[in-house]
Amino acid sequence: MKIFSPLYQSVMQWSRHKYAPWYLSGLSFAESSFFPVPPDVMLAPMSLAQPDKAWKFALLTTIASVLGGGVGYVLGMFAFEFIQPYIIALGYQARYELAKQWFEEWGVWVVFIAGFSPIPYKVFTITAGVASMAFLPFLMASLIGRGGRFFLVAGLMYWGGVKMEALLKQYVDILGWLVVVLMILVYLWLR
Repeated sequence: MKIFSPLYQSVMQWSRHKYAPWYLSGLSFAESSFFPVPPDVMLAPMSLAQPDKAWKFALLTTIASVLGGGVGYVLGMFAFEFIQPYIIALGYQARYELAKQWFEEWGVWVVFIAGFSPIPYKVFTITAGVASMAFLPFLMASLIGRGGRFFLVAGLMYWGGVKMEALLKQYVDILGWLVVVLMILVYLWLR
């Protein structure tokens, strides 16, 4: 079933839109505190479609994500009682408890590792606020962890460039189904 090919074509068109960097910034900001979709889904195609701007997109994503992480931190610190029902409703309670345990064991290093973790980053930003982690180390670890992830994604797209775009176009349906299977396996593993 070729359901991913038309989607891929649409995403590549959208990634070249003149307002795409604004959408990327908004998504990156929102994902760090409350939105469920990671910015990689926009960063990768934008970097692939415009490899000459890949580093700019990675920097933009990093800055917006760290700022959004600051909002998540503030929410955790001052409004956790209000947002905890949403954490439970979205199925993040077990992940929150795991993040809390990791904070107790490893402190600020968890925020750095969170940039690459399959656990949504917003869980870590909110937990850092609940734990009253020192804000400056939190920001620095977020900057390094998130920046590392986003520059890696942009770098891979930059490195692959036009050849990777053609290859993805050819195999997008197979890759799409593999990602669906992987997501199901990760979901079952994290339950």
